[in-house]
Order: sequence, then structure tokens, then C-alpha cells
Amino acid sequence: MELNADIGEGCDDAGLMPYLTRVSIACGGHVGDAASMATALRLAADHGVVAGAHPSYPDRRQFGRRALAASADEIAAWVTQQIVALAEQAARLDLRLAHVKPHGALYNVAARDAGVARAIARAVAAVDPALALVGLAGSQLIVAGQAAGLPVLNEAFADRRYLPSGRLVSRETAGALIVDPADAAEQARVLAAGRAVATLGGGAVRIRADTICLHSDTPGALNIARAVHAALNHG
Repeated sequence: MELNADIGEGCDDAGLMPYLTRVSIACGGHVGDAASMATALRLAADHGVVAGAHPSYPDRRQFGRRALAASADEIAAWVTQQIVALAEQAARLDLRLAHVKPHGALYNVAARDAGVARAIARAVAAVDPALALVGLAGSQLIVAGQAAGLPVLNEAFADRRYLPSGRLVSRETAGALIVDPADAAEQARVLAAGRAVATLGGGAVRIRADTICLHSDTPGALNIARAVHAALNHG
């Protein structure tokens, strides 16, 4: 089971890299510029890690964690601009992008809003139909990606709690983040085995996981990465 993280967001990307298989690089919407994109791409290449784009609502003030009212065409344009910005940096380094994973509020809105999901999938397919679309497992984004003929990756999370619906608990809710490395490792182990994970407040839900994510800005992310990597690779 592969482990992925979102990088280029001002965290300890170099420390995380030995534990990762795939990274999604911030490309100007919530954070990032040409220099940070190039640095992240080089870092991924140096470690043999697959790299993709991490587009968001263009909202640096709120770090892309606030949904913006926008038409489908506006969302498609924002996503296109950010993918192309990263792809241009990759081309300068003789590298190719492998996937697209929306960030923050855009990711969460696309999980439940079919129109937003279709706008993102349309943009990705127009840039490069070989790009995989990464989205919340079983969500509208996965459905839209499949309908657009894109490869898709159902994503699960080692460091976030789930609701019984399979949605993520809001970051504003106490207990939404899993900060204990042992707890994150156990959740990753359960996800990789295809078993049902515990939900916040009791109960359990089964989540399909093609790739498992941890966040570089979660407190103690490096210790979490070590523990999760060990759980996925050594049982």
C-alpha cells in the first residue's frame, strides 16, 4: 500500500520523503510559487517519489480551506492554471506529473458536489488524460474521474478521523486529527487490510484505499510518517 503526502506547503518535506511513495505539490492556489514547486519536484525526483499537482481554490489567506462560490468554468480554469504551472516546472526538469489531487475545501466540496467534481475531472482530462485523479474514497470526485476516462485513486487517511458516512470529520471538530503515531499506524494498517475503521464517536466504516495520505502539517508528522510506513511495510 502506498503512502502519500501533500508537500510544498512550508513543512519538513525532506524529512518525510524517505517514507513516501507519492506526493501532491502545492501549485499556487493556497500556497506555492515557481521556486517552491521546482524545489518540491527536485526533492521528489531525488527520492524516486511520484509527483502530482495539488490545486485548490485561489485563497491564500485561508490556505484553501474555505469554499469559494464559483461556476464550473471558473473552477475548471483555476485547476487548469495550477496544473499547468506545475507541469511547466516539471518540464524544465525533464519530469512528468502523474496525478492531480485537489486541496482542502476544493477536495471536500468535490467529494459531495457532482458539478464541482465534473469540473475538476474535465480540467484534468483536458490537460492530460493520462493523469490519475486522486479523491476521497467512493466520492463524487472518483465517480467524475471515472466518467471522464481518467485513472482514479481512492484515497484514505491515516491521520484523520472518519464519520459513519465515510466522510472526514471537519478539522474544526475536536478529535478530527490523529496525532498519536501509534493510532495513525493502526488506522493505516486497518485501511490497508480492507477492514472497517473506527469512526469518531463509535461505530466503524469500511473505506476503500488505493493510496493512504498523511498531512505534512499534522503535529508530529515526521513521527507519524515513520510509524505508518513501518505499519504498511512490516505489518
